[in-house]
Amino acid sequence: MEKIIRVETISAFNAIGNHETLHPLVSIIDVSKSIVGPPPQHMTGVSFGFYSVYLKDVKCGDLRYGKNTYDYQEGTLVFIAPGQVIGFDTTAVPVQPKGYALVFHPDLIHGTHLGKHIQEYTFFGYQSNEALHLSERERKIVMECLSKIEYELERPIDKHSKRLIVTNIELFLNYCTRFYDRQFITRDTVNQGIVARYETLLNEYFQTEKPQAAGLPSVAYCAGELHLSAGYFGDVIKKETGKSAQEYLQMKLIEVAKERIFDHNKSVSEIAYELGFKYPQHFTRLFKQHVGTTPKEYRNSLN
Repeated sequence: MEKIIRVETISAFNAIGNHETLHPLVSIIDVSKSIVGPPPQHMTGVSFGFYSVYLKDVKCGDLRYGKNTYDYQEGTLVFIAPGQVIGFDTTAVPVQPKGYALVFHPDLIHGTHLGKHIQEYTFFGYQSNEALHLSERERKIVMECLSKIEYELERPIDKHSKRLIVTNIELFLNYCTRFYDRQFITRDTVNQGIVARYETLLNEYFQTEKPQAAGLPSVAYCAGELHLSAGYFGDVIKKETGKSAQEYLQMKLIEVAKERIFDHNKSVSEIAYELGFKYPQHFTRLFKQHVGTTPKEYRNSLN
C-alpha cells in the first residue's frame, strides 16, 4: 500500500535530517549534513505544511535552448508550496544530497507584505522539471540572501527578527523572479514552441466532438496535455503573447465561433453547444464581450 508522509512543522522537518531548530517557523539547512537513510517501508512521497526551496548543487554542463547556450553548472532551485506531494523512487539507493534548503511556515508571513503577495510567486506551483537553473553569479546572490536569513536565525530572537527574516525571504524571492524572467528569455525558442503546441491543441480540440462531450477546455487541461504545470504554462503564455492562458483560449474560441457563424444552416444555440457551452446565453455573453455584438448581430452584419 502506497503511503504519503505529511510533515506539518519546521521542527519535524529538521528532525528528519537531525538538524537543530533555531526558529519554530523558519529554517535553513545544509542538506549535505543531513542523515540520509532508506525511506520508511511503502512510503512513496512526502507532503509539507510549509514553503520549501531547495538549492541543489548539480553538475549538468551547458544546456542549449535554440541558439542560446547557458551555463547551468552552478545549481538548480526547486520551489514547493504547502500541500504539494513530492514523490520519489523507493527502489533507488540513498545518495547524500548536496545543497541547501530554505523552509518557512505560512504562519511566519501572515500579516506581512510577503504574506499578502505570496501567491504572486507562481513558481511555487511549477514542476521539478521547470526548476530555475542558476549561473555562478546568480548562485552567489542566492547564497548571500540565505546567509542573511541564517545570520538572523543564529541570533537570539528579538523584536526585529521577524521583520528582517521575512524581508530577506521576500528579497530572495524577488531575485528568483528576476532570474526566472532571464530563464524565460534564454529559453525563448522552447517557449515559442509551447505557444505553437497550445495553438495546435486548441485547434484540434475544437475540430473534434470533445467540446460536446467534455465542455470547454480548461487551462489546467491544456497544461496537462502539454505535460506542464498550470503555473509554468500560464507564465510562459503570458510572457510570450501578453495574454493570460485563459485570455488566449477565449481568443481562439471566438475565432472558431466567427468561422462557424458563417454557416447559416446552424442556429447560434447549435454553435454554442458544438463549442462546449452548456447554455447558449453564456456563449452570447462571451461573444459580445469580445466582439462588441451578439452572435446574431454579427451574423446579420455579414450579409
